Amino acid sequence: QVGLIESGGGLVQAGGSLRLSCAPSGRTFNNYAMGWFRQAQGQERRFVAAIRPLSTGTYYADSVKGRFTISRDNAKNTVYLQMNNLKPEDTAVYYCAVHGGGSYYDSVPYYDYWGQGTQVTVSS
Repeated sequence: QVGLIESGGGLVQAGGSLRLSCAPSGRTFNNYAMGWFRQAQGQERRFVAAIRPLSTGTYYADSVKGRFTISRDNAKNTVYLQMNNLKPEDTAVYYCAVHGGGSYYDSVPYYDYWGQGTQVTVSS
């Protein structure tokens, strides 16, 4: 069955780092763009970062530029989100997703498959 297996969430202090992983199973998604989104409690799900096939391009929300890095390892069929200098406002459930095609990356409707999410909590 097709699924997205996420890991790497947890509790960290402000200024700390976490690395999230997303490993699709059942299929290979190397020819698809992949994205990370996050949803804080009581808020809508918002775009964080995206990466094109073969790492030919990356996109970031302004709030994470310079702190987060998205990458992918095609041999492992895995996408990563390295998060540095974490802030309390980064606290949210983080989701990985498979892009559905096209040239837009920054909104939920452009993605077809979603993981279950992993909790990231940043303490003050």
